[in-house]
Amino acid sequence: MARQRPPSGDAPPQRSADDAAAVLPELEDYAWMHHASEFAHTSFWAVARRLPRLVREAVALAWGTSRRDTVASIGLNVAAGVLTTFGLLATTNVLRELFAVGPTPDRVRAAMPALLVAAVAVFARGGLLIAAGWAQARLTPQINYAVELRLFETTTAVDLAAFDDAGFAEEMDRARERGMTEAAYIVDHTVDLVTGVVGLLATAAAVAVIQPVLLPCLLLAAVPQAVTAVRMARRQYLAMLARINRHRRMGMLAHLMANRHTAAEVRVYQMRDFLLSEYRAMMAVETRAHLRLVRSQTGTRVIGASIAGLATFGLYAVLGALLLGGLVALAAAATALLALQSARTSLGVAVLATNSLYEDALYYQDYRDFLERARGRVAAVGDGRVDGFDAITLDRVSLHYPDTDRPAVDEVSLTVRRGEVVALVGENGSGKTTLAKLIAGLYRPTAGAVRWDGVDAAELDPRLLGAHVAVMTQEWWKFPFTAGQNIRIGRHDREPGRAGPTVQDAARSAAAHDMIAGLPYGYDTLLDREFKNGQDLSGGQWQRLVAARGLYRDATLLICDEPSAALDARAEHALFQHLRRRPDRAVVLITHRLANVRHADRIFVMDRGRLLQQGSHDELMTAGGLYRELFELQASGYLARSPEDERGVPR
Repeated sequence: MARQRPPSGDAPPQRSADDAAAVLPELEDYAWMHHASEFAHTSFWAVARRLPRLVREAVALAWGTSRRDTVASIGLNVAAGVLTTFGLLATTNVLRELFAVGPTPDRVRAAMPALLVAAVAVFARGGLLIAAGWAQARLTPQINYAVELRLFETTTAVDLAAFDDAGFAEEMDRARERGMTEAAYIVDHTVDLVTGVVGLLATAAAVAVIQPVLLPCLLLAAVPQAVTAVRMARRQYLAMLARINRHRRMGMLAHLMANRHTAAEVRVYQMRDFLLSEYRAMMAVETRAHLRLVRSQTGTRVIGASIAGLATFGLYAVLGALLLGGLVALAAAATALLALQSARTSLGVAVLATNSLYEDALYYQDYRDFLERARGRVAAVGDGRVDGFDAITLDRVSLHYPDTDRPAVDEVSLTVRRGEVVALVGENGSGKTTLAKLIAGLYRPTAGAVRWDGVDAAELDPRLLGAHVAVMTQEWWKFPFTAGQNIRIGRHDREPGRAGPTVQDAARSAAAHDMIAGLPYGYDTLLDREFKNGQDLSGGQWQRLVAARGLYRDATLLICDEPSAALDARAEHALFQHLRRRPDRAVVLITHRLANVRHADRIFVMDRGRLLQQGSHDELMTAGGLYRELFELQASGYLARSPEDERGVPR
């Protein structure tokens, strides 16, 4: 968001608001704008040519969700269109009787039957449209729920590795942010299109019955309004595309200026004037762009209204000539004028629905494409049973992340036995966390094999295997549940009476019980300030809660990835006391605090994805190498230093 700096010694040059906007970095397009440029440069007639296929897809989607509501929403709209024809024909008969020669009471009595028919047609049409709207409204939530469930069934089934693929993540965001929501809109706009077309055809049918010669006049008079509507919609859409980045910049700046999380730094660094000047620059450009849009839209409206007025005048002139020539009755001419208004309305609905349907279909196709590709990321699952393990063996295991040249784990072989505490040690980026995820079965190796008691993990039922694994991670999610629920989700499916620690036991083991008991509602305290009476926790308090969740799971294999990074010394000591050797559990510990791994049964030292050293603490210290170097670097910070050392004076 920063401006470019002038050369050293020069005063900042004065720039216009347009210049200010130009130097700001370009923003990535939102996922929901992915097809915006494609749609903006597609002509209306190109859109119209694709309508039959789009309508078929929409009807198939609605049909697969609810056949009854699909038939009702479309069928009732068609029936309403038929009643529009009857209503116009009945109106012609009413006008014919009223314009006939004779006493007024006689003419009114003669018109009453046709008037009743017209009234019944109008009343019935209104009822049918309400019923059609009801059926259409019923379709929307059903479609939304169906496509959402289908998406989440897929995203929760794909391999964890899929989320490390930037392309997969981008497609998923597009499918979630717009593709998923467009499904119901496709059906809505298809029904609107059918409604508009049926209304237009019903009006045309009535006019053709009353006086066929008026039909081309009616259509020609309605065309200018349709063209104007298309041009207005396109112009507004293009303006929206041009303005979207400015809106986003203004939103980002507004968030910085009115946010409790940024308030302190804004004041410490005296950023008020800087942020306000950036906002004013964006606002000035946006205001001018909006005024230009208003001018251009007004011009389009004036031209469109003028052409529409001329077309309407031409229709009146034709009607006048036909009346003078005796070719059209006065009642038919009056009905034609009523039909013109109805036709204009129906045509406007159809035009807008056509535009919207085409754009919606582009994004819905993203959703369908994502589901298709995501199914390919669901690995074939085994059905072998697993009832725990005595040893987990990695045999020359490697893992490549997508779009990377160097493997994150490179031909690592090791064994983790039940009852052991093993530690993975190394510098940042050495592959420790990835290796732990391979051991836990969260990733499948791209080479080599992970075996549980000699059986390849790929042949085991992943749900049964996962039930034996618990993970304490350094990157936790703050679930908006109560404190008790945040622990209980570690084994939410535990049946009453089944062996395992209680929520309170797990909290005590993680030094979290006293902290939770001190909350306003104890274990029933909601941990999200968006809720009434909700509370938030510090980073260290959250990490205790996450540790309690992992301990409550009571799994045979416990992966601890920096489980004490945010803990104070007392809480860290309590946690590691609990992680000491237990005969029924294997612990894989990852930590940069090497004092915590001294008592591990075995220590595996990683470097750039490869297993560099292994052994106990004493063995590795004797052997020298990377482990000893890292340990001594940390230990030096705790050693007593002389005053000469503090002053940097050699002794």
